[in-house]
Amino acid sequence: MSRAERARTIAARAAFGGGGLAAAGLLGVGVLRAEAELARHLIGESPGAGHEDSGTYGAGTGRAHQLLLLGDSTAAGVGADDASTTMGATVAIGVAAITGRPVHLVNLGRSGATSLDLADQVERGCEAMPEAEVAIVMIGSNDVKNRVDQTRSVRALTEATSALQGAGVRVVVGTCPDLGTIRPVPQPLRALAQRWSRDLAAAQTVAVVETGGRTVSIGDLIGPDFHELPELFSADRFHPSSAGYARAAAAMLPSVLDALGESTIDSGRSLDHRRGEAVEPLPAAAERAVDDPGSEVSGVAVDGNVRGERGRWAQLLRRHRPEVPEPFTPSGEPASD
Repeated sequence: MSRAERARTIAARAAFGGGGLAAAGLLGVGVLRAEAELARHLIGESPGAGHEDSGTYGAGTGRAHQLLLLGDSTAAGVGADDASTTMGATVAIGVAAITGRPVHLVNLGRSGATSLDLADQVERGCEAMPEAEVAIVMIGSNDVKNRVDQTRSVRALTEATSALQGAGVRVVVGTCPDLGTIRPVPQPLRALAQRWSRDLAAAQTVAVVETGGRTVSIGDLIGPDFHELPELFSADRFHPSSAGYARAAAAMLPSVLDALGESTIDSGRSLDHRRGEAVEPLPAAAERAVDDPGSEVSGVAVDGNVRGERGRWAQLLRRHRPEVPEPFTPSGEPASD
């Protein structure tokens, strides 16, 4: 079964009920348990301390853009040097600099969270920011680490995306990163973690786009190789450093700007097939996105139809990444209209 077929199957089971796919395959359960215990010893059991980066960014004029950030330790900024270099702060700084408008950010991400925690975060987020325009969701690592059933995981993300969309909030999901890049995790667990995380990322894309959101493939953006680019990892060798967050935020920023209705260098242009951009069935786009970190997948209509013989149409874009401005300390107060 191909990754596209697995993604379609997981997403379908999440939508209609049913159990998840067997993950361990032929690898011995005893070996995996031993490797998992070793990985937990090397990485640590504690979730890690995040940073409080909610507040208002930028000194522009006009009504502030309203951004909501949900998810796990990546959303919470675990591993960043300080609150000005987290994922949320970096995206907010970029939006403020490019649009010339202030940005009000509410971050409810929590270290250790899985997709099963998103329902609570969505509820609290809609209460804290009733006029949120865009919700950025960073989730998946702990689902793999804690071996959450992929069907339950994807179902929870689908429900969170649906709830946000129903509240008038556009959704941009940073899919599960490739945990096969985490060098403290030994083989064969690392190879299996890579397959789990990539399968989950593809299934997340199918589910989110079917629900009306868009995804950005995080893949190995945060850490393509610990030995070659150790600066992308924090001291725990598991979470991103400030440099790692900047790399991932640069990939997320164009999609967030587009979701906000702001013009970017990609606005209105044709697909560039030389860059691998294409319109294709959603599972195929989801599979390609996993292997092309930084790519965006969203729904699209072909000849007025959102679905073809092979299901939902989707487009894969490789957006041009703007330079991320220097860190900025938020005021902590909402900007006035």
